[in-house]
Amino acid sequence: MSRFEINETFVLDKKPFKILSGAVHYFRIPRKDWQHSLYNLKALGFNTVETYVPWNFHETQKGNFEFEGNKDLKYFIELAQQEGLYVIVRPSPYICAEWEFGGLPAWLLNDRTMRIRSRDPQFLAHVHRYYQVLFKILTPLQIDQNGPIIMFQIENEYGSYGEDHEYLRAIANMMREEGVTVPFFTSDGAWDQCLRAGSMIDDNILPTGNFGSRTMQNFQNLKTFHEEHGKTWPLMCMEFWDGWFNRWGEAVIKRDSDDLAKEVKEAIKLGSVNLYMFHGGTNFEFWNGCSARGTKDLPQVTSYDYHAPLDEAGNPTPKYFTLQKMLKDVLPDVKQHEPKVKTFMAKKDIPLTNKVNLFEVLEEISTKTTSFYPQSMEEAGSGYGYMMYRTILTRATEQEKLRIVDARDRVHCFIDQKCVYQAYQEEIGEAFEVNLTSSQPQVDILVENMGRVNYGYKLLAPTQRKGIGQGLMQDLHFVQNWEQFDIDFYKLKNEHFQRPWSAHQPAFYRYEFELETPDNTHIDVSGFGKGVVLVNGFNIGRYWEVGPSQSLYISKAFLKQGKNEIIVFDSEGKYLESIDLIQNPQFSNI
Repeated sequence: MSRFEINETFVLDKKPFKILSGAVHYFRIPRKDWQHSLYNLKALGFNTVETYVPWNFHETQKGNFEFEGNKDLKYFIELAQQEGLYVIVRPSPYICAEWEFGGLPAWLLNDRTMRIRSRDPQFLAHVHRYYQVLFKILTPLQIDQNGPIIMFQIENEYGSYGEDHEYLRAIANMMREEGVTVPFFTSDGAWDQCLRAGSMIDDNILPTGNFGSRTMQNFQNLKTFHEEHGKTWPLMCMEFWDGWFNRWGEAVIKRDSDDLAKEVKEAIKLGSVNLYMFHGGTNFEFWNGCSARGTKDLPQVTSYDYHAPLDEAGNPTPKYFTLQKMLKDVLPDVKQHEPKVKTFMAKKDIPLTNKVNLFEVLEEISTKTTSFYPQSMEEAGSGYGYMMYRTILTRATEQEKLRIVDARDRVHCFIDQKCVYQAYQEEIGEAFEVNLTSSQPQVDILVENMGRVNYGYKLLAPTQRKGIGQGLMQDLHFVQNWEQFDIDFYKLKNEHFQRPWSAHQPAFYRYEFELETPDNTHIDVSGFGKGVVLVNGFNIGRYWEVGPSQSLYISKAFLKQGKNEIIVFDSEGKYLESIDLIQNPQFSNI
């Protein structure tokens, strides 16, 4: 049995220990690829892996906990131990991480009286119920129980949100009640206001800093804060930002390798460090977050490459080797190895085999609810992806003025299945005129949740409730009597593709191909409009013609020998008669 302690230095089995850690998010990497990333972290010369635990990933539906397959947290931690790595776990209710709603479950939004990330007893009750399940997995994996976990985080960057220390103590106490015995820490921006608001230093819990530059200054700020409270603790940057994430319609952000190595070198000399990210991975399905802005938020792209030392697929980049060389210069005795490198394949002209309109299969691939007024996506379904809203109008004149009020984030409005209007974020709410040819026209409104904010002041804003808010206005009155269809792409079946297709509607496009030896690849989506891609039934994420991403990464974990299937859902009515798989990711020039 080992023991990890925090004194003037980090101490492992009574010996000083420098934490050299990298962030690897198991929830952004297919299970079959976890070992590859963990091996490459060890090969760099590092000794620890850090991961968040996203609450909404494991309790997407209230009361239904999932920790199997790609969600097998226990297996990920055990793999890390097998690779000779220690583990830092950040299991706070909120994680940020550019993840949907910062890891908070969408169903929390159904209680409009509850305040998240606070001492609110209702919120704490939900957290407690989650922790009772989560820590049954985590506590047996602590280092003093022969596991690899050396530290747990209390909340995440709370100093950038609130100053409710009673709430922080409640989270810490819950963890202790569930059997946590290893040290706690908090992580915040390394300046006075954040540290004072978010730390628990008076409770003898270690504050760490998050930054990516001005290392000496930020560590000095942290040291001063420690000293003001009579502490002589080790200094650690819990998130050393080695790159950045990307957003739709913006240029790809990169960071110079030499500049990074210089700053990380200073951090290693002065204390301990966790590279955020070491391997970023992918925002599969609908798990991307969104950057908070004034009236128009900025959802993040599917790729979470982060310009990290390992690229989106997990292969070493020039930044990896620059860091590896720097580390050897600073710590000559560190053990390093050659990293593992994945191979990639290309396949051209994969033919379109079938196509079908969304309207033809809508009822069979959805969960339907009815209500007098439209319900939010969280009330009427899972709260993620797409929802179709349907009602019937009574025609008064051939030309009517309609207005969709309070809807998020992107809408397509159809009259008798013909698209008459589409809008995004702040554009929604403008009046538009339509020609009504039938006496009781059917209105369908397809709404896409583009991702809830993951950081900042808008976590409790009305914009985080997705779907249609107040409703649809015809002339000057709200229309009543609605059906909501919560779309589940995983319900799509082969027989659905025997049904009709017509142009200019949201639709599914199926492409089939044979493989003798599956390998990693990317799908070129540059000819499509907007939607998602399913590979052998798994949603690998969103695409959008606005860029910068013009391809989606496909791990060979999602492919198989023999017959394979790719289904593209496009909401804009764009498609290709054939698709290409390409070796390298593709980007537009923005």
